Amino acid sequence: MPAAVLSTFDQLQTGQISLLRIIFLVAVMVAVIAAIIFVERGHRRIAVQYAKRVVGRRQYGGSSTHIPLKVNTGGVIPVIFSSSLLAFPATLTEVFSTGTWARAVLDQLAYGMPLYNLLYVVGIVFFAYFYTAIIFNPDDVAENMRKYGGFIPGIRPGKRTAEYIDTILGRITLVGALYLAAVALLPNFLISGFRVAPIPFVGEQLDAFLPQWFTQGLGVTFFFGGTSLLIVVGVAMDTVQQIESQLIMRHYDGFMKKTRIRGRRG
Repeated sequence: MPAAVLSTFDQLQTGQISLLRIIFLVAVMVAVIAAIIFVERGHRRIAVQYAKRVVGRRQYGGSSTHIPLKVNTGGVIPVIFSSSLLAFPATLTEVFSTGTWARAVLDQLAYGMPLYNLLYVVGIVFFAYFYTAIIFNPDDVAENMRKYGGFIPGIRPGKRTAEYIDTILGRITLVGALYLAAVALLPNFLISGFRVAPIPFVGEQLDAFLPQWFTQGLGVTFFFGGTSLLIVVGVAMDTVQQIESQLIMRHYDGFMKKTRIRGRRG
């Protein structure tokens, strides 16, 4: 076979591989953005009923509503805090001289190393619970409900209501924290995979057992980090929600007639 024909065949094959990578990258981007929108809009509704009250000749209450508990209450804050905390040891090495033992520990804390990924996930889960506890107080919510005659069906007002809300909030916060960790680690997985060989004692066995696409990545250049992707999608959702609100205030139907478009806070 002539060399020109072989060269043309190799170019076509290389072009097909590049096209498949582009299609795969676009498909991953669309799936990740759809998943982020789905989780950011997701919330757990807790039914609340208000007892009837008669004040003079007027009757108040007797209605039912719900408390929306967001799946990702902390937003992008846990990812930012966790990454900033892990960047602190690397900053110290530029200021102070370190010994052999400290250098070995800092090497394990480098980006993409197993210890770094583990601490990254643990930090995201911790800060997700920490930030949620700061901005949402179940005791205050339960006290306000009791003050205005509200109650959750089947749950006694007061302390029992606060415990019930806190239990549900703890469960959905775990789901939101794992979702943040998955989005934050996605670029590392697509580019270089999860390296398990540096793990002491069992690293070599795991590297030989796990598939190559898991330990070496998919070789896809992912230009958006997890934090950037969360911020971009979140800001876009908030912008669309504000435009939707302005249109409805001016007696328009909005972008969609059947349903309202909600942002991260709506």
